[in-house]
Amino acid sequence: MDNKLRMCVPCHFGLESVLAYEIKKIGGENLTTTDGKISFEGGFDVLAKANLWIATGERVLIELGSFRAESFEQLFDGVMNLPLENFIGREDAFPVKGHALNSKLHSIPDCQKIIKKACVKRLEKAYGISYFEETAAKHQIQFAIHKDIATIYLDTSGVGLHKRGYRRNSNDAPIKETLAAGIVDLARVRADSVVVDPMCGSGTLQGTESCTWSEKKFCGRAVVTDT
Repeated sequence: MDNKLRMCVPCHFGLESVLAYEIKKIGGENLTTTDGKISFEGGFDVLAKANLWIATGERVLIELGSFRAESFEQLFDGVMNLPLENFIGREDAFPVKGHALNSKLHSIPDCQKIIKKACVKRLEKAYGISYFEETAAKHQIQFAIHKDIATIYLDTSGVGLHKRGYRRNSNDAPIKETLAAGIVDLARVRADSVVVDPMCGSGTLQGTESCTWSEKKFCGRAVVTDT
């Protein structure tokens, strides 16, 4: 298996520049930026670093492949050609979800069924078995069909990366930790900065001082207070 992967990290609109800086910092290469996401290349070490260190992305996806899919037959054949066995074991679970926009294939349930069927056929051929218990690790397969181009992803993050924050219980209208991290970066907060948050709301900005994952990004950079 090639150690070079093509990955994708979705983000909030407007945070692409901040996310691009984070990806380059962990060794990501050949970045492609579109609205709300960045694709890039890297090895498994970069994949692990992305899940551990990226503070402004929502999750880390492996791009398994992209192809034209104007019919269910094309969608099935395209998925059948993907190296699923490199990532999914014979006992692993592989549910499918996704979306379609401005495409001939617009029925999400039907696309899910076709992609699931193609995955099963591919893995049947790879493992020589006809039944999958799907009782082991879960590998979420995602699809995006845009203007008849289907892209198939494998989610490596599980729960969203914003859930790595300090907050265990949510209140009304909380701000995501990933968005808070982007705001801090866009505000050019430095080590000697003092940030006053008079309308702290859920306290996410203030909480970044002490939460475990964001210490890697914020500690030593700012004093965050409310009034």
